[in-house]
Amino acid sequence: MADISLSSGIRQALYALQSTTDQQTDQQLKLATGKRVNSAIDNPVNFFTASGLSNRANDLSSLLDSIGQATKVIDAASKGITAITNLVQSAQGTARQALQSASTTSKLVGSGTTLTGSSNLTTGLGFTAGKKITVGDGTLTKSFTLTATDTVQSLVDAINTDTTLNGANAATTGKGSAIRASLNSDGTLQIEALNAGKTATVSTDDTNAVFAKLLGASVVGAGTSATAATAASVNSTRTSLAAQYDALRTQIDQLAKDSGYNGTNLLDSAALKVQFNETNTASVTISGVSFGSTGLGVAASTNSFQTDTDINSALTNLTNALTSLRSQASTFGSNLSVVQTRQDFTKSLITTLQTGSDNLVLADQNEEAAKLVTLNTRQQLANTALSLANQSQQSVLRLFG
Repeated sequence: MADISLSSGIRQALYALQSTTDQQTDQQLKLATGKRVNSAIDNPVNFFTASGLSNRANDLSSLLDSIGQATKVIDAASKGITAITNLVQSAQGTARQALQSASTTSKLVGSGTTLTGSSNLTTGLGFTAGKKITVGDGTLTKSFTLTATDTVQSLVDAINTDTTLNGANAATTGKGSAIRASLNSDGTLQIEALNAGKTATVSTDDTNAVFAKLLGASVVGAGTSATAATAASVNSTRTSLAAQYDALRTQIDQLAKDSGYNGTNLLDSAALKVQFNETNTASVTISGVSFGSTGLGVAASTNSFQTDTDINSALTNLTNALTSLRSQASTFGSNLSVVQTRQDFTKSLITTLQTGSDNLVLADQNEEAAKLVTLNTRQQLANTALSLANQSQQSVLRLFG
């Protein structure tokens, strides 16, 4: 095929037309995408810098979702603590109500010497080492041989933990204890028979004088033994309230297990790690707790709350549980504040990264539209120039006509 030669004028006009068309294509792309840098060819530095900023913004956006889920886990645990606190306070009210109903156990209460738990039975009260103190309820009986180091508290503990008096076979009315010893707040020793129809008894083979120091002259007869004035009976009000108390304790367990979110329960010993940046160099680990009744130290009612000692012990446990709940609520609140602060920071950083990326590649639509209008005008002028160049050649042809 033979080459077709173009005149200089036509070639220049054609080149101008082609250049204008290419520029029009670029401007149309910029207007369509809204970007002045659509590939590395347009501006390598801006393109790759903007891509890096956009990639980091996308990575942080993915983390933002997990951070948001973490706040829900903490919030669920916080709400669980609030609800458990209400249950513990209800249990406190139940125990206090039981304490207001007079105990009907058979009691021997001292009224003489003011004792402390550390009062030594031999050097302080004059008991003779090797002598015995015998405790019973008319059916069950146990003797305790005193040593030189025994104190009032060690005697109390020995009675309360003795398997004869307080073993599995000791109770006749469903209670786990038959004899309960305690040191009252006024410094008097108290021995109780818990089982209905039973009467507390205490005796010693030591002298009557030292026995009076331990249990008080008002309960000591002519000999070296003492028997409570009345037999024990079951206080049905206390029994009912003990059942209510145990029901609340069960609800504490159930509520603690239901305080999770998306499979993570901070009140059931689970831990939560929250990642704050895309390189995993910033994070926080939130340790979980076991806030069921056992973890809080809220034991089941003992002896159906028939003794004041058992109720006071339960109230002490509940007070300690409230302290733990409030302390942990403060800890979770602090953790939630940290996570929410990082969440807000991450949102702001994503906006900054996206804005920076856009500044490098986005086009000014008004400017690009004006350029396209200009190019359209140039295209029309180029077409006119090409037409004029072609007409000049046609004039030469007329000379041969």
